[in-house]
Amino acid sequence: MGRGRVQLKRIENKINRQVTFSKRRSGLLKKAHEISVLCDAEVGLIVFSTKGKLFEYANDSCMERILERYERYSYAERQLVPNDDHTSPGSWTLEHAKLKARLEVLQRNQKHYAGEELDSLNMKELQNLEHQLDSALKHIRSRKNQLMHESISVLQKKDKALQEQNNQLSKKVKEREKELVQQNNWDQQNNEISSSSFVLPQQLDSSLPREAYQNTAGVDNGEVEGANSQQQQQAAPNTVMPQWMLRHLNG
Repeated sequence: MGRGRVQLKRIENKINRQVTFSKRRSGLLKKAHEISVLCDAEVGLIVFSTKGKLFEYANDSCMERILERYERYSYAERQLVPNDDHTSPGSWTLEHAKLKARLEVLQRNQKHYAGEELDSLNMKELQNLEHQLDSALKHIRSRKNQLMHESISVLQKKDKALQEQNNQLSKKVKEREKELVQQNNWDQQNNEISSSSFVLPQQLDSSLPREAYQNTAGVDNGEVEGANSQQQQQAAPNTVMPQWMLRHLNG
């Protein structure tokens, strides 16, 4: 005789209800494991007993990651298909509970990333955490190297600009020094010319008195020579010897 179909209703007997819960829970966890292995599915199972005891199952991924994925998926569906039921007080209570659970998960993950409260993690969860930290370190080092290369490039550009500015200033200084040397040479030549113009009047005939030089200033050379000859003729009679001296010499 075959087994009859069990009517789905609440078992009134407390003992029978507890035994049935234990058997069905074990079968449910077994089925969840089988479907995750056979179908390569990501399965997360949460069961609370009437006494509030928690029973859960998660395949290779941790339960927090499965819940995060579920939250993203359900949020995307709510955005695509808006539902007026969210305005009811019960929906807001449920949303608050979800957000509170989400906050607790994020706080716990933050502590795990900081190396705190790791006693509750198993080997698989610790490996996943290590992988996440290694990936984060790679991204951090990549960004740091990028910023260092950009900083070095900026400094090289500044150095090149300063070198060009220095070369321009050096060129201007050399041109200024050259101009000063030329100006000094020009001033020296002008001084030599002016000094030679003052020396020329002193090279005239020293036999003429100073008044002659003063009187003959601005006169040409012919007039000066005529004046010299006239003075010599006037001075000649003064050099003739008297008659008595001549007689004395002849006697």
